[in-house]
Amino acid sequence: MTILEILLLAYLSLCLVYWLFTAYGVVMTRRRLPVLEALQLEARENWPKLSVVVPACNEADKMEPAVRTLLEQDYPELEIVLVDDRSTDGTAEIIDRVAMKDPRVKVIHITELPEHWVGKVHALHRGLAESTGELVLFTDADVHFARGTLRSAVAYFVQEGLDHLTLFPTLWPAGVVIDAMIAVFIRHFMLMSRVWGMRDGPLRSCVGIGAFNMVRRSAFEKTEGFEWMRMETADDYTLAYMMKRSGAKCDVVIAFRSLGLHWYRTVKEAAVGAEKGYSSAFRCSLVIAMVASLLMLAVELSPLVAVLVLALGEFGLASGVAAANVLLFLFSTILLSRWARVRVVPPLLGPLAVPVLSALALRAGILGHRRGGVLWRGTLYPSEKLREGRRAPIP
Repeated sequence: MTILEILLLAYLSLCLVYWLFTAYGVVMTRRRLPVLEALQLEARENWPKLSVVVPACNEADKMEPAVRTLLEQDYPELEIVLVDDRSTDGTAEIIDRVAMKDPRVKVIHITELPEHWVGKVHALHRGLAESTGELVLFTDADVHFARGTLRSAVAYFVQEGLDHLTLFPTLWPAGVVIDAMIAVFIRHFMLMSRVWGMRDGPLRSCVGIGAFNMVRRSAFEKTEGFEWMRMETADDYTLAYMMKRSGAKCDVVIAFRSLGLHWYRTVKEAAVGAEKGYSSAFRCSLVIAMVASLLMLAVELSPLVAVLVLALGEFGLASGVAAANVLLFLFSTILLSRWARVRVVPPLLGPLAVPVLSALALRAGILGHRRGGVLWRGTLYPSEKLREGRRAPIP
């Protein structure tokens, strides 16, 4: 074997391990995660009071249509707490207008952020304090709920005796490039959090999503609470981690037909969103950001490298490993796409979008290093404080 063949064989063999784990993760996720719309739910007459806490910071361009889907829910014991977190774009006026039309809505206006708090965590903390429900749902201001979603979620929550429930939403199409980038991210998220082990797996198998984190108040009160996680930027994951760590009974359910949102509509929006990753994913380290960017490139580009090796057909054993890489990539991508009811083409183009993703990750690391922290929604959170306030070990 030539040196090139040895290097190719080593590289593709390492990547094959990743694609084997990916295929395993996809199969396990499909097998283990129930689908909300397909659940056999018992008929109920008595419903626990549900408080929905919605933090919002400069969400004027997308909040009102999303909140309207909450107001249209047929849940009988519903309280909605809208929290305006220092918005400057008209969000406060929208919240006040909505509250005037519906007595189920409470409004909180936050004008100052206390020291040593991340804005969203503080908004969640304030919203919880003003809520009165036995169950509390924390959801983002841009999430749309199909009719009956809250009834189905609570029915399952009560039927299974849960303390914490996460619902997986569908991410609406936003264009081939963005959809391809999101497909890669979702695959990474699924594997890193090991979503299939949320209910009965080890603590590292943990998932929380900002679109839908429902807790039982009595179980939440047994945890350290939001004050413990006040400097966490990965608030959704840390909430789930905190609940599972306390011994709470947790579960995750697919709700692709019941819950939806536009995550990012443009590459520019994705670039701004990625900046928070400097704290949550990269631990406020430029070195980790650089290593993560290079690893992402190396692993996710392997199907393209494998196709090139197969096309040339002169690399012996490396060609066989290349074929295995391509087959596992196609298997996991198509299976995951069909299950998630999304177009197959953008995820298949994921390797082509990886250089953009890698560049955004590197950009986030460089900006975070230069700023000395994370600039998020108008507030600069110093790296030192974020490191000190870190609570959940991001997998």
